[in-house]
Amino acid sequence: MKPTEDHDARVRLDKWLWAARFFKHRTQATEAVDGGKIQLNGIRVKPARDVKIGDRIDIQIAETHFCVMVKGIADKRGSAPMAQALYEETAESSAARAAAREQHKLSATPGADLHGRPTKRDRRQIGRMMGGD
Repeated sequence: MKPTEDHDARVRLDKWLWAARFFKHRTQATEAVDGGKIQLNGIRVKPARDVKIGDRIDIQIAETHFCVMVKGIADKRGSAPMAQALYEETAESSAARAAAREQHKLSATPGADLHGRPTKRDRRQIGRMMGGD
């Protein structure tokens, strides 16, 4: 189904998130809305709330935060270019995601200072610290 730009068209929030390809499964979208990871116009809502053109949706997926404006309505999942036509990410959101990506690149990898398996001496020291013999 082609996305519509009719300003009177409405679709459920979880269906729209799935059609816009933010989630692979509609149940994941429903769980995210129920879990408070999705806000519609700054308000925590239920999955059945209708989305219309011009709404602002805040989406938190793991460490990534999106703030998008709804540009089109679709209740069926289509191709990726069609899904990207359903929304427009705000400039602040894309800048914040770029800054977070850059910060992640600069941060040290956990365990970077460790070099392989512990030696026999290291294991004995760990055992003493943990209260072993």
